[in-house]
Amino acid sequence: MLEETLVADLVADLPSAVRLQRLVNTMRTHFGCSAVALLQLQQEQLKPVAVCGLASETLGRRFMVAHHPRLATILQSRQPVHFAPDSSLPDPYDGLVEVQQGQPLLVHDCMGISLYLEGQCWGVLTLDALQAGTFSRLTVLELQRFSLLVEAAVRVCQLETELRTVRFARANQVLDSGVYHSPADEIIGQSPQLLQLLSEVKVVASSDLPVLLLGETGVGKELFARYLHQQSNRNNKPLVYINCAALPESLAESELFGHVKGAFSGAQQERSGRFEAADGGTLFLDEVGELPLLVQAKMLRVLQNGEIQRLGSDKSRSVNVRIVAATNRDLAQQVAQGAFRADLYHRLSVYPVPIPPLRQRSSDIAMLAGHFLEQNRSRLGLRSIRLSQDAQLLLLHYHWPGNVRELEHVISRAAIKALSEGHNRSDILTIEPRYLDISPTAAVAGEHNMAAAEQVFSNTLVTAKGLPLKQALQQFQRQHIEAAFKQSGGSWSKTARLLEIDSSNLHKLAEKLGVKALLKGQN
Repeated sequence: MLEETLVADLVADLPSAVRLQRLVNTMRTHFGCSAVALLQLQQEQLKPVAVCGLASETLGRRFMVAHHPRLATILQSRQPVHFAPDSSLPDPYDGLVEVQQGQPLLVHDCMGISLYLEGQCWGVLTLDALQAGTFSRLTVLELQRFSLLVEAAVRVCQLETELRTVRFARANQVLDSGVYHSPADEIIGQSPQLLQLLSEVKVVASSDLPVLLLGETGVGKELFARYLHQQSNRNNKPLVYINCAALPESLAESELFGHVKGAFSGAQQERSGRFEAADGGTLFLDEVGELPLLVQAKMLRVLQNGEIQRLGSDKSRSVNVRIVAATNRDLAQQVAQGAFRADLYHRLSVYPVPIPPLRQRSSDIAMLAGHFLEQNRSRLGLRSIRLSQDAQLLLLHYHWPGNVRELEHVISRAAIKALSEGHNRSDILTIEPRYLDISPTAAVAGEHNMAAAEQVFSNTLVTAKGLPLKQALQQFQRQHIEAAFKQSGGSWSKTARLLEIDSSNLHKLAEKLGVKALLKGQN
């Protein structure tokens, strides 16, 4: 039955993500285990590409092979590996297997196999069970037999991706330089808003148009600049970063364009600037709205004719640089106020790219949280770290004024606070709401609704006195969703937009809190 299903999916016309998800779902059902994960090897870490039975945050984690002995053992073998229930090696999924009670349970039976494509290790497939004895010698042999079909499915997805890449390259005349890109530059998320944005950035990357990245503090503008450079035909040349806000006005010209010996006091030798360092590549001007007006005029000249002059020199030098700028300011308003040159603004904003704040792509929060949890697990030397269900709800409904950077800091602080309470590093560390420093008044779905939320919270306090935090929070959420639903005229889609959360997440939360049943009973 499993073999027939896998073969049928191989020949079916399915999107790659759907194909791989069906694969792990089918494997879990057939082997009767708790969780299945497909992980791709990227340099020295394993990236989950499809999981079943594991917490949603797992997709955002990146497992360093050196830190996970079970995964390292599987990678080192060409045969299936079965770990005995009493194995002393920690399991990377301890505490991540989904259970209804939300309790952090240990994996008691585990097996896995490395996957190879054209003689090269692609990654691993892992199967985990909470009950010892789930896997036998026969199931291990079965896994080996079916691994060939798993490799075939992965190869089909790989070929489809390669075909799309070739078509894109032909359409946009983009050449792949073969340069490896660090996983540290990865942009985490699968929300429609993010995927659409990445697709747009990938297309504009093939041109040499100046790009202006717009977005609030903490949305990851530097990551998008790196992605744009990586997707361009300049990716085998330097990407040079400069923080315009940190440039002293007296040194800004020298830093950007260089100087000759004796150009100013302390200039003891000739020095090239950032434009020359980025020749042939990309210059990323972060916080470009902070540039002094005098430097703005000289930068405009470079953008117009591609020539620079080192400070103190009358000799021009030609440079071929692609400009990517970023700002969290309203440059058009700065132009109107005379704080930014209009001609430079129009040069830089040939192609503006607004980056959405985190609250507008709330379905990415779990993945991002998982990514930062794994970083802290490794940094703090923990066996396992996870979010409780209540902590997940708080993260999901907080409005994140500091965006992704704030989420990273919240997770890091919470991990340290939890550990400081005396938890053993060899245990499963669970992040509870009290560690997150997010108040219930802030755990709402958008800064534009804060006043209304505070009023709802004030009303809730009258009836919530003496209740545990969990019940008080649920009561607050219940009333806030009910009020938004009525304000939206009984439309769930409008309610989701008003609360600025993902529609599917709203439906799940409303169902869990009993709001849907309550509203249905009122009609």
